Amino acid sequence: MSVQRLLNSSRWDADALRDDVRAYVAERLEPDGVLIIDDTGFIKMGTTSAGVGRQYTGTSGKIDNCQIGVFAAYATRSGRALVDRELYLPKAWTSDRDRCRAAKIPDERGFAT
Repeated sequence: MSVQRLLNSSRWDADALRDDVRAYVAERLEPDGVLIIDDTGFIKMGTTSAGVGRQYTGTSGKIDNCQIGVFAAYATRSGRALVDRELYLPKAWTSDRDRCRAAKIPDERGFAT
C-alpha cells in the first residue's frame, strides 16, 4: 500500500494524532525549548482546493496560486518536532460559505490573521 493511498483511504483523526505528538514532545524534550511559527506555500493550479488563491508565497518568491499552511514546531538542543498546523483561509474563502462547504471547511471557521 502506498503512503498516498494510506492517507487517502484510512480513517484517522489528524487532531488526535497532533495531540499525541504534543504529549510525546512534552514528555521527552527539554522544557526550555522554543516555539517556532512559520508558514509555507503549496503551489496549486486549480481553484477548488481548500484555501487556494492568488497570494504571496516564499515557495515561489512571488504572488502565485497556492495554499498557505501555518506550522508550529517545538525545538530544543536534543530534538524538534512539529506540534500544530492550520490551513490559512483568505477572506475570499471565509466570506463564501458555499465554497467552504464544498471543500468540507466547517461553518465555524472564520478569517484570521
